[in-house]
Amino acid sequence: MNQVTVGILGFLTIIAIVVTLFKSKTLPSIAFILFPSILALILVFGGYYTFKDVASLIKDGFKSTGPTAALFVFSVLFFGIMTDAGLFDVIIGKLMKLVGDNVIGVTVMTAIIAIIGHLDGGGASTFLIVVPAMLPVYKKMHMRKTSLLRIAVLAMGVLNLMPWAGPTMRAASVLGMEAGQLWNKLLPIQVFGIVLALAHAVLTGIQEKARGAGLNGKLAQTEEAIEVEAGQEGQLGELARPKLFFFNMILTIAVIAMLIWDVFPSYVPFMLGVGISILVNYTDIKLQKKVLNSHAVPALMMCTTLMGAALLMGILVKTVKVDDVAIPSVVSCMSALITMVLPAALGAHLPLVIGILSVPLALAFDTDSYFYGMLPVMISIGEGFGIPALPIAISMAVCRNCATFISPMVPATLLGVGLAEVDIKDHIRSSFFYVWGFSFLCMIFAILVGIIPA
Repeated sequence: MNQVTVGILGFLTIIAIVVTLFKSKTLPSIAFILFPSILALILVFGGYYTFKDVASLIKDGFKSTGPTAALFVFSVLFFGIMTDAGLFDVIIGKLMKLVGDNVIGVTVMTAIIAIIGHLDGGGASTFLIVVPAMLPVYKKMHMRKTSLLRIAVLAMGVLNLMPWAGPTMRAASVLGMEAGQLWNKLLPIQVFGIVLALAHAVLTGIQEKARGAGLNGKLAQTEEAIEVEAGQEGQLGELARPKLFFFNMILTIAVIAMLIWDVFPSYVPFMLGVGISILVNYTDIKLQKKVLNSHAVPALMMCTTLMGAALLMGILVKTVKVDDVAIPSVVSCMSALITMVLPAALGAHLPLVIGILSVPLALAFDTDSYFYGMLPVMISIGEGFGIPALPIAISMAVCRNCATFISPMVPATLLGVGLAEVDIKDHIRSSFFYVWGFSFLCMIFAILVGIIPA
């Protein structure tokens, strides 16, 4: 079986997954497991891989997503305990006094928190800061959870251009230059993107307000909304710990500080937080079991999705070696296929073409394969048309970053949708065209200021 066939099969697998999810035929975890497994069988019977190779690929996939699964389980438990103890009720009360019935104020605040939270370049940690803090506010004001995620991911995508963030470092390493040097070229685009992210937050606030969101909006008057609020209040009564508010606040700050410190694996702060918080807040073992059981279902559901993503990542992205010679991964074959079918007439406008295609391709390529697999190939194609490597790398970095956190190939995306209680398909459906338009505007700005040639 040749690499062209493997690339075609890779694209068919991605298309099958996306279509299945969008038509709500099955859960993401099932799609992530079944379709790559079918692909693996075809590749084995076609002689491209052996069963031993596939087993090695899957093991490598679990190595990359296993820590994220642990992070998700313990972060869900920790923030669940803090919610049950009433920590966020007090914080929400303060926020509600600050913004009142101002829906636009909530959306802008979401963008600002995401921008500040993503200064460290960590997608998982940013979701862990933004979503638990703002989700109760969105529920209280009857705003869509998909709007919360979209505001967050656009702000995070812009901040992901920082020199210490993964995509910029990867692009810089391919170019053979310092990440700081590349960032200096990206800085005007990043500033424009931040302004654009805040403008999008305002637009989203206007949309939410128009559909009746707000403390006293028309959505707040429906019987269903009143019943949900009443149910939540009754559920929190037994578990609320108002006298431990300051302890829980200090513990939460300590957990997030330890996360930002980045000395220990990201799941360790939450493991410690769960252990300390449940012992202090609920001394009765029966209550401890009740609290943990109440949050077990969402944690387990998201874990199955992440485990499925591990299999998906392993079979599509990871590489095996035979006699010290690496067999091209499925994603590498997909990348090569794109370069083969790219019309020569478009070669002279390669940065523009890449920018247009980056967002759709983000759904199929993880960050490593995108920058280490596709970028060098695109640079070599550009050389044939006299196009420097730098504008190609900038176009790929800027436009791909906009879509980083809507891609199911990025584990942090799965963490974010799980925390926000949103299906991955709904997140992609709600965000895709906004993100694509956002990337177009950033690219047009880069062209106007002369950073990317037209």
